[in-house]
Amino acid sequence: YDEIEALGTEELGLDIYPVQMEVISSEQMLDAYSSVGMPLMYRHWSFGKRFLYDEFLYRKGARGLAYELVINSNPCIVYLMEENTMALQALVTAHAALGHNHFFKNNHLFRQWTDAGGILSYLDFAKGYIARCEERHGLAAVEAILDSAHALMEQGVFRYRRPPKLSSEQQREGLRERLEYEERSY
Repeated sequence: YDEIEALGTEELGLDIYPVQMEVISSEQMLDAYSSVGMPLMYRHWSFGKRFLYDEFLYRKGARGLAYELVINSNPCIVYLMEENTMALQALVTAHAALGHNHFFKNNHLFRQWTDAGGILSYLDFAKGYIARCEERHGLAAVEAILDSAHALMEQGVFRYRRPPKLSSEQQREGLRERLEYEERSY
């Protein structure tokens, strides 16, 4: 990994979070799928349902599993499949630990709408909060709320405005900056 990281950060100039790599089994990958890839999650029946569905398809050969799964956190968590060959592991490490990581850290929408440094502690808080709500209000009441939230999970709100149109002068300036960058980089 050190050689891959040096190539990415020193030669390519990638700006990345520290990396936490974990090699996992197919069952652990299926478990990660069921909880939307998050390493900490509250209890809900839908996660078990999703696990069984994905496991059934995987065991029947109807679906493969990802070579890797990357969490937008600081440190960036990279799950690598233990079934990957060494050559594939090197390729996937470069792709995930550097490519996804650099994108997560530097994309303006990710910086605006996510908190890579706080997501893990927030997930831990949320898991504990849901457990306390179950104790206080009962499993049935909390499950009804979570069922409603999960029903809306795939819906979204478009909150990204398109950037304003650039004037001709701004477009020329951007082109000049890109050309200067290319000359310095290549």
